[in-house]
Amino acid sequence: MKKAIVFGANGYLGRHIAYFLKQHNIEFVPTAKSETSIDNYSNYQQIDITNKAELQQLDFNVDYVFAFAGLTGTGNSPEDIEKFTKVNEQGLTNIIECCERINDLRIVFPSTRLVYKGIENIPLIEDSEKESKTIYAKNKIACEKLLTQSIVDYTIFRICVPYGNLIDETYSYGTIGFFINRAVKGENITIYGDGNLKRTFTHVRDISESIIKTLELDSAKNKVYNIGSNDNLSLLDVATLVAKKYNVEVEFIEWPEAALKIESGDTIFDGSKLKETINYNSNVLLEDWISSI
Repeated sequence: MKKAIVFGANGYLGRHIAYFLKQHNIEFVPTAKSETSIDNYSNYQQIDITNKAELQQLDFNVDYVFAFAGLTGTGNSPEDIEKFTKVNEQGLTNIIECCERINDLRIVFPSTRLVYKGIENIPLIEDSEKESKTIYAKNKIACEKLLTQSIVDYTIFRICVPYGNLIDETYSYGTIGFFINRAVKGENITIYGDGNLKRTFTHVRDISESIIKTLELDSAKNKVYNIGSNDNLSLLDVATLVAKKYNVEVEFIEWPEAALKIESGDTIFDGSKLKETINYNSNVLLEDWISSI
């Protein structure tokens, strides 16, 4: 039986990866910084990835290490920079060092749309121009470089806008979660500017299954992949779908200066590289999912 460690098993993506590992009969140790497992795994271990001594308590004789622990957000203060860099970059460095003594191990790492310089109406491929406007984006670019320069095998997945939830009653997180949380309370959905910025929206099932399908492929080692979908939509498109579902309106508001400064523009993913590798088609359409909730 294949074995894995999941760092960040209490987080949104980490929880779903653990869920799908269980579905595929891959034995895993879930870890996070919190004292307890949010999903009540009996073999859960509390691990702070910035603490080498804690990491060294783990048995790294596994096939896969999912490095899904880290901080997210848009803060750029000196305090944020120090904290984010310690957790995201030093934490991954510590994980890599623990993996370097193990043969035939692969680190699986989630990256973000925010590493790209957006281009209006143009799908982005993995080699498209990069840009970092937040410390989080800088961390992700730095972490990708740490992996590509290490001696450990890796697969990096860039994820645009994930949505959905297969584990509990929370509908979603991030952009769509914001839209839904307002709408279910009967509040109008607010979007900045004209709402025409475009994103690739991918259900967490398609994200997780795409990742799992690469695990046994040697051809996926030491590669970077965009995870795409069939939903390349504007924020207005999505807000309108949610508003219609809950009988509320969409309101347009001025861009706050701080938000506009870090906006990356259209980030539409060309996911053909991954699709060709695993022969996988996205199964969930956003419009259908919204209709079903």
